[in-house]
Amino acid sequence: MEVKKTAKADLEKDKSLNLLIGLVIALAIIFVGFEYGEREIEVAMDSGIANVVDEDEIEITRQEEPPPPPPEPEVIKTPEILEIVEDNIKVEDVAIETEDDANKAQVDVFVAPVAAEEEEEDENFVFVTVEKMPEFPGGQNALLKWIADHVSYPPIAAENGIQGRVSCNFVVNADGSVQDVQVVRPVDPNLDKEAIRVLKLLPKFKPGEQRGKPVRVKYSVPVRFRLQQ
Repeated sequence: MEVKKTAKADLEKDKSLNLLIGLVIALAIIFVGFEYGEREIEVAMDSGIANVVDEDEIEITRQEEPPPPPPEPEVIKTPEILEIVEDNIKVEDVAIETEDDANKAQVDVFVAPVAAEEEEEDENFVFVTVEKMPEFPGGQNALLKWIADHVSYPPIAAENGIQGRVSCNFVVNADGSVQDVQVVRPVDPNLDKEAIRVLKLLPKFKPGEQRGKPVRVKYSVPVRFRLQQ
């Protein structure tokens, strides 16, 4: 039995049409691809140009040329005057100074400095501290013992039970004698009076010295009053 083909089942009928439609679609896709690539390039170029500053906004500055320097004053040169010296003038002999002459002249010119005269010290000036302080014969212990042996306890102070230490000072003169006895720290008027009386009776000290010379020096000593129990 022979198979019959219908007109609808014929596949070769629209083959050329389908091929044409496929070509058109392919070209359209290629065209769209080209268009898309060109747009990206244009956008990139536009973004670069956007950063450029407009030429109208740039302020044109012109640097002023500095003024030329003033001309230097002309220096007028005066002609040198040459003095003609006659040949017949005698030139004096120049003395040649020897080393011995120079030393001699130096010795002659040198003047020894004048020593400053030391000011004379006032004999009445009283020193507080000196190079060598005054010294009682036998030393400090001998001085305290001499005072204790010569003190008479005032009866009124003894009856009232008054005792203590009277601080005194005096001046040891250049000859060793005692002068200007004073009470520095009093205890009782009767005790103070007795301390002054005893110190005025002190024998001569070995005077103090300053620069090898005897001078007046202030000296301090305590006078103790103590009742025996």
